[in-house]
Amino acid sequence: MPVTTTRPPAASTIRPMAKIEFPEAELKALRARIEATRWPEKEPVSDTSQGVQLATMQKLARYWAKEYDWRKCEARLNALPHFLTEIDGLDIHFTHVRSKHDDALPIIVTHGWPGSVIEQLKIVEPLTNPTAHGGKASDAFHVVIPSMPGYGFSGRPTTTGWGPVHIARAWITLMKRLGCKRYVAQGGDWGALITDLMGVEAPPELLGIHTNMAGAVPPEIDKAALTGAPAPDGLAADEKKAYDQLAFFYKIDLAYALEMATRPQTLYGIADSPVGLAAWILDHDTRSYELIARVFDGKSEGLTRDDVLDNITLYWLTNTAVSSGRLYWENKLAFFAPKNVTIPVAVSAFPDDIDAPPRSWAEKAYPKLIHYNKLDKGGHFAAWEQPKLFVEEVRTGLRSLR
Repeated sequence: MPVTTTRPPAASTIRPMAKIEFPEAELKALRARIEATRWPEKEPVSDTSQGVQLATMQKLARYWAKEYDWRKCEARLNALPHFLTEIDGLDIHFTHVRSKHDDALPIIVTHGWPGSVIEQLKIVEPLTNPTAHGGKASDAFHVVIPSMPGYGFSGRPTTTGWGPVHIARAWITLMKRLGCKRYVAQGGDWGALITDLMGVEAPPELLGIHTNMAGAVPPEIDKAALTGAPAPDGLAADEKKAYDQLAFFYKIDLAYALEMATRPQTLYGIADSPVGLAAWILDHDTRSYELIARVFDGKSEGLTRDDVLDNITLYWLTNTAVSSGRLYWENKLAFFAPKNVTIPVAVSAFPDDIDAPPRSWAEKAYPKLIHYNKLDKGGHFAAWEQPKLFVEEVRTGLRSLR
């Protein structure tokens, strides 16, 4: 699929991206690969302790090969305006949807792994057109959603150096290039780290940030959780719960990140096998996997089977399974630790996330904390799973900065 137009004389030019339209032959080849999967035997345990279960993957594969329609996702993507711009020698893809309300506040929203711009599709309309979605005109945002380098329709770096700090600076360049005199930023997963780092850079145009995965774990607590040590003495009940949640992630769910942080190029299997790619993506964290498994059992969980497969299929068609994973190799920062953000910060803690820090940690990590809320439901992919709650958190959390 062509994703670039003729390169303009000035690299800083913003240019429209070609229509997203993958050849039918690629979709046919994908279905054939799914149907030709060589399956392992069923796991010899009755739970998820050995990973993504055979029954879940076979249900996913059957639906993917026989019923799933990528063209519906393509149509949703093509309903939005997509652009490319070159930053530091790399094409960056983004969608930029302007609100009909002229005084709307620009916001740049960053996805994570194993996410993509598809994670944010459900929030674009409520953020840009709040009066049709329970909000007021004064809640309106102009929405910018970029694809990180190596992800989706952005370029794949051919040299090292595109870590979170570089991406944060690239996003600042992007917003300046779009002419934003004042704006806010939002992120979860890698997007949370990148958004924190934009707050560290603190360009004068950036009024504040919102995060749904705060970098707020005190270093000594993070170290104890990582090493499997007992919880430090003196933790309040909500702090102990947050510690246990993070320790569980480190003990049970961190393996994928360690592999990509050390040997991302070794993962040829996920570039060659669509079912292998799907299993790798589903195994991000226990709570998200359990939710997705229930979806393929026919239960309604906020996500649908198509939601899940839209995202996986994008990874497959763009061949970004390995290039996206290299971000883990590039990163040199402690993911959950405070980053010394000095600008205003709004924090939303979703209970089933891998990291849901209590208010006490958020207040220490962010000296200018302007909003904190621990929600009753929602997990790691909040904008995707709980878009209504997510949108309300963004509106409320950043309202004081308008």
